[in-house]
Amino acid sequence: MTNSFNELARAKMIMVIGSNMTEAHPVAATFVKNAVLKGAPLIVVDPRRHALAALAALHVPIRVGSDIAFLNALMHVLIAEGWYDKAFVQSCTVGFEKLAATVARYTPEYAADICGVPAAMIRDTARRISSVKPMMLCYTLGITEHTCGTHNVMSVANLQMLLGNMGVECGGVNPLRGQNNVQGACDMGALPNVFPGYQRVGDAAAREKFERAWGVNDLPHANGLMIPEMMEGLVSGKVRGFYIFGENLANTEPDIRKVEHELAAAEFLVVQDIFPNETTRFAHVVLPAAAWSENDGTFTNSERRVSRVRTASPAPGEARPNWWIFKQVAARFGQTWAADSAREIWDDEVSVLAPQLCGIKYHRLEGDGLQWPCPDEAHPGTCYLHRDGHFTCGLGVFSPAEWTPPAEVPDEQYPLVLSTGRRLTHYHTRTQTGRCEGLNDILGEETADISPADAARLDIAHGETIRVSSRRGQVDVKANVTGQVPAGMVWMAFHFREANANWLTHAAFDNITMTAEYKACAVRIDKPRPFPIRSR
Repeated sequence: MTNSFNELARAKMIMVIGSNMTEAHPVAATFVKNAVLKGAPLIVVDPRRHALAALAALHVPIRVGSDIAFLNALMHVLIAEGWYDKAFVQSCTVGFEKLAATVARYTPEYAADICGVPAAMIRDTARRISSVKPMMLCYTLGITEHTCGTHNVMSVANLQMLLGNMGVECGGVNPLRGQNNVQGACDMGALPNVFPGYQRVGDAAAREKFERAWGVNDLPHANGLMIPEMMEGLVSGKVRGFYIFGENLANTEPDIRKVEHELAAAEFLVVQDIFPNETTRFAHVVLPAAAWSENDGTFTNSERRVSRVRTASPAPGEARPNWWIFKQVAARFGQTWAADSAREIWDDEVSVLAPQLCGIKYHRLEGDGLQWPCPDEAHPGTCYLHRDGHFTCGLGVFSPAEWTPPAEVPDEQYPLVLSTGRRLTHYHTRTQTGRCEGLNDILGEETADISPADAARLDIAHGETIRVSSRRGQVDVKANVTGQVPAGMVWMAFHFREANANWLTHAAFDNITMTAEYKACAVRIDKPRPFPIRSR
């Protein structure tokens, strides 16, 4: 996030696009609701009329996968009407002419055919977001989990720069991370192209710095593999050993049958996790890790805030802290790591090597934590980025994008669009929440959410078992007939193994981030045929 959670409650206007915050980020959604109660207009752009949309001054139900066309049309209107921040664009950005040329053909009428909303609604949205300054914009996986996810993100940034909403309180571009401590994992270099602190592996100076600090030679100079490349490498033999840490890939990756084939092909597979799950079934070695409440350490949340985590209870059995496990594995490779606690790792290594974290030490985390960048110990932390339009690279760069359709669109055989996401009751693949009887009492099975129009057309009753099929598989699941879902769309989650949406999703990826297109694939709905009764 460029800004902070506490700014949401003080925002003058909020636009939420591609995010079911009330279920996927309920705490952040509370701040949004507080702002609405104080009078801040809320605009929700989402195919579904979920709970947050019910609070919105305007709900824009665009079609799945049409985000770029919609955002480009907004920018077309802003430029054509002169409603954009000319002073900010002129003094703080580059590439405006290229952006203007790209969005010129995305008239509201042209975009309306792609987005499935009236041209007048697009113009109204542009008028509203230009009438209040600043506007705070939030998005989540509804923007990123597409084959054009990178371009979706760039388009969101283009819009906020065009409006001059960057570098100010209660503005900015604010992606809400999909899992706990995803931000922290990325900060620590759990990405294939950077060392800790987002220092690129292709930078010779960065490599030399880490080689010296870690006492090694010849760190890789080329980017590593993304998850889909790793998985495919298990089958081809390019990847022989695979170490999975805190991920239940057998349930979370698209096209489960393909994933299981890949995991089964691993020559040597290690899984480090807190509970057995669908992925540990394929492991040759399982390393039992301590849970978050059994660890001392730090988490970093979506707003870049580093906070302390303290041990609440001892780890059971042979479970150990993750850092301890990694240290023991390193010792078997002949490496002696000096640090003997999470604090030593942070104070003596992380905060020394990552420039934006240099001012964050354990003794400064006793209160509410600190937000990076925090370059030195006298620095109070940074609540919002790009202050006064000063970007990390100097000037903000407009990166225009053309709309492209999803990799798989409906046809006669599979006439519906499946989109996937999370439900409030459970967390991801239920590795943790599935062990809680109370939560299972609230939600004990998956449903397929369909519109009343589609239910009537297909003669499906609420609660009836239906079969949802794609080109990759099929699941039998109860129908949840709801007005939240538009006609032509099916919505499911991936919390439950038997009716997991990922039996149906397909392995099409953004060609830059390799993020899967979980939000769009073609499916059909049938009624399961009963087994024939044979006479004796």
